[in-house]
Amino acid sequence: PAASGKSTLGFRLAALLDYLFLDTGVMYRAVTWAVLAQGIACSDEAAVGDCAHAVDIDIRAPGADQQDGRHTTVLVDGRDVTWLIRAPEVDRNVSVVSAYPEVRRALTAKQRQIAHRYGRGDADRPGIVLVGRDTGTVVVPDAALKLYVDATPEERARRRHRELEKQGKPVDYDQVLADMIRRDRIDSERAVAPLRPADDAIRIDNTGQDAGATLAQAVRVLRQKVASD
Repeated sequence: PAASGKSTLGFRLAALLDYLFLDTGVMYRAVTWAVLAQGIACSDEAAVGDCAHAVDIDIRAPGADQQDGRHTTVLVDGRDVTWLIRAPEVDRNVSVVSAYPEVRRALTAKQRQIAHRYGRGDADRPGIVLVGRDTGTVVVPDAALKLYVDATPEERARRRHRELEKQGKPVDYDQVLADMIRRDRIDSERAVAPLRPADDAIRIDNTGQDAGATLAQAVRVLRQKVASD
């Protein structure tokens, strides 16, 4: 779910393994931002789908001059939107946009292509860590290890609230919590790629845990997986 700490965990795990890190959710956020920036109504499924196909989204490792807490740099048609896609307006609309089949088709193929290239060892890193709501169920159901990271809605709302405040975007906590619960419902009930753990995913509940404790838990799971294979 949103703000469960999955991106932070994925980034730190990828760094530990020297793997490429790809948060697939930022691509849906990028499309949502582009839709809003172009004045397209998020309820206009056809127009949103066209935008998803037309927009150029590029994901890169942060440059030396971009050490501001970002995990990756997100470009939309050449513009750095890494922090713009974290705005509350994007939060409120990304679940609607990402539920459209045409949007998911436009992005899933590219995500799968990247994953398989790195998974085969045909790239500049020995592997890849992907993070996303449908990563283990749709994008790469054949992944070697799947983790489902979760926390209570209240915990996740507190995290998102702190993140927005640090960015100088004060917002009411109750509104953040309401948006979080609404987004969970939309993500879980959508017809295409609903939010759910893969049958063979290992669940990690990090409510009350910091990022270090969550990473340690994931590393233990990884070691157990390696030892059993």
